[in-house]
Amino acid sequence: MTVAIYLPAESKTEDWCRMMGDLMPDWTFHSMRNVPDPEAVTYCVVWRPQTGDMKAFPNLKAIVSIGAGIDHVLDDEELPDVPIIRTVGTDLTQRMKEYVALHVLRHHRAMPALQASQARGEWKPIVVPPAPQRRVGVMGLGNLGAEAARLLSVIGFDVVGWSRSPKEIEGVRTFSGSAGFGEFLDGTEILVNLLPLTEATRGILNADTFNRLKRGAAVINAARGPHMVDEDLLEALASGQIAAATLDVFHVEPLPSDHPFWSHPQITVTPHVASLIDAPTGSRIIARNLRTFEETGTVADLADARRGY
Repeated sequence: MTVAIYLPAESKTEDWCRMMGDLMPDWTFHSMRNVPDPEAVTYCVVWRPQTGDMKAFPNLKAIVSIGAGIDHVLDDEELPDVPIIRTVGTDLTQRMKEYVALHVLRHHRAMPALQASQARGEWKPIVVPPAPQRRVGVMGLGNLGAEAARLLSVIGFDVVGWSRSPKEIEGVRTFSGSAGFGEFLDGTEILVNLLPLTEATRGILNADTFNRLKRGAAVINAARGPHMVDEDLLEALASGQIAAATLDVFHVEPLPSDHPFWSHPQITVTPHVASLIDAPTGSRIIARNLRTFEETGTVADLADARRGY
């Protein structure tokens, strides 16, 4: 089997080709920009491919997304009609759980305000309620969201969750669909977004959503940048409706150096590292999925392009 790999940085693409080749010596791996015979390619492994890249391969069997989301694949307006395989695994889930727990606890224990006091040389204790008296809402209850919600519940938070379709998670009160969205938001003090990016969820972090939260709430976005309406967040911060935000994803990445998020005192910016997939881990997961798909025609991590995830 021949596989074409694409990442925006050619040096990273070559690294992935070498690692995949070591794991699957009976397969052939090429950078998508240096494929000698397009007709030989049966799989593409990609992160943020360019429109029209994959239509060059007439015998394509499947596309592998280097990540849990497939929105970057679906952005290709000339995408071949083949199955799309997501890349998920316990390592990636663990990393997201760590990130969410870290920043929920930071906001819960008022760490941004304490750090600001330190910078001013002020001794200013802040008393916060115990975790069971703090409601945390998790939007998106797939693999990553469900595990993050479970962990927050174990820590002791009053956890609520919202998803497109009904879900049951031990220790978490769940809501679903448009009918349950408002009730999910009401009283939520820390909102965590882990939704897939679809046309239905694009721009969901907007003024209407912020205004339903408890005044002074915090927002954590570790899903996709286009979920956020940037101007609405800035206005909500200015009004005090939102007290603080942690943002890991953005409309344009890397975040432009002149973007107001960088210097905003109430915003923590992280460079899309919440569940960053490293090449050794990702290669092992993808190698397993490629072999399974080649042998059986399917894998557990097959995405549904119609739903967008």
